[in-house]
Amino acid sequence: MIDIKNVSKWYGAFQVLTDCTTSIQKGEVVVVCGPSGSGKSTLIKTVNALEPFQKGDIVVDGVSIADPKTNLPKLRSRVGMVFQHFELFPHLSVTENLTIAQVKVLGRSAADAKTRGLKMLDRVGLSAHKDKFPGQLSGGQQQRVAIARALSMDPIVMLFDEPTSALDPEMVGEVLDVMVQLAHEGMTMMCVTHEMGFAKRVSNRVIFMDAGKIVEDCSSADFFGKPEERSPRAKDFLAKILQH
Repeated sequence: MIDIKNVSKWYGAFQVLTDCTTSIQKGEVVVVCGPSGSGKSTLIKTVNALEPFQKGDIVVDGVSIADPKTNLPKLRSRVGMVFQHFELFPHLSVTENLTIAQVKVLGRSAADAKTRGLKMLDRVGLSAHKDKFPGQLSGGQQQRVAIARALSMDPIVMLFDEPTSALDPEMVGEVLDVMVQLAHEGMTMMCVTHEMGFAKRVSNRVIFMDAGKIVEDCSSADFFGKPEERSPRAKDFLAKILQH
């Protein structure tokens, strides 16, 4: 579903990604973790071309992002993205937030877009809030609306960029519950997250990054269950996050 081949990226003279290579199969849930500044968010944003890269290629469902002929808006419409800070339109109601991209990007009728949007809103348990504005919702509710909005576009894959890091601890669970449900339903997912409990429970694979490189790419069972086989940097990371 996603093939990342030798991707490198620079900001000026500073290299943020170095020869990153991995692939994600249909239905896989892959967690990307690592210390701050390791390139996790940059890597996930290259997958739907929100961040350009200078070397290598990324192929999503057979479509090359590096190919200048690729219609990037069309590709992005098939790749759901959930950000750290919700990115909802504050002046639009929840229903309008769910329908606007379906109408403008997918060309759906307003009625079809509303039907699909409200179905996805129900899926994240927020039907009762359809007429509210984002500012009237809690952070956890806003993030669940953002997930519903992404799902309304019928994505073939979902990308999550630290979807719980801006939330109060009490709200993290309600967002993770939705993500767990998606994983169980077979959605292909790539998640940048610090929620190691979620990674342990739900992910098939863990990619560990440090200083712009993929240091580990292994099954979750091996990543958490065989720490002695991990690289020194991953061991150090695991020791710090798993001891509390």
